[in-house]
Amino acid sequence: MTTFGLVFSQSVTAFDVKKYQSLLATVDRELSVLDTDFSAEYVIQKRDPGGAVSSTRATIFRRDAKNQFLVLILEPTIDKGKGYLKLGDNLWLYDPVGKTFTFTNARDRFQNSSFKNSDFEPSHLSRDYKPLSAERTKLGSYDCTLLELEAVSRDAAYPKMKIWISSDNLVRKREEYSLSGSILRTVAIPSYQKVEKKWLPASMIIIDHLQFKSINGKVEYERTTVTVSKPSLKSLPDTVYTKDYLERVAR
Repeated sequence: MTTFGLVFSQSVTAFDVKKYQSLLATVDRELSVLDTDFSAEYVIQKRDPGGAVSSTRATIFRRDAKNQFLVLILEPTIDKGKGYLKLGDNLWLYDPVGKTFTFTNARDRFQNSSFKNSDFEPSHLSRDYKPLSAERTKLGSYDCTLLELEAVSRDAAYPKMKIWISSDNLVRKREEYSLSGSILRTVAIPSYQKVEKKWLPASMIIIDHLQFKSINGKVEYERTTVTVSKPSLKSLPDTVYTKDYLERVAR
């Protein structure tokens, strides 16, 4: 009797890291302004678990080509004149009362909201992360590529991340994780606005999974809504990105 052995071979396609690293670089280019400056007004509204609401209005000036930004707080009145200045790797907080500059961290919460100081920066996904997996999925009405990312740079804001990238190369959602895999923040970007030839965020919704309370048997998380208005790509003088300028406009 002859025994026939059947051998089944399965074709396994290797994950194309270069393909998705290139996608991250494309996203970075879409969300960065490298040939001029970017300025806008941000309204950052935080809702605490249970309902207390606080709001901050600020003007931002950003020069992505040199990794610089300046943020000037306009409201509330008690914080008016405070500012942040980032030059390369250095980030200072300016206090107009004491007229002092102190070093601060890009990972710190901006005005005690779920918005971080690093959220003012342009996208650095291709520099800070490598893709581990990819899949096609739907996010609302958007056809998206969902990437799982792992940090490869000390400048990365989070050790792990998942991002949903729509077919127009815009990030529609991020989930940010600790090294152990615990979710820290969810960031949704429901709308973008076209400024000349660039698409830039018009609004963001941030859920902080570390700030929560159980209210009437239901868990509520801190929720921060960011609205970006008056965007401009007008070139700005070099003097804008200096301590002297921040001190002068903060008066």
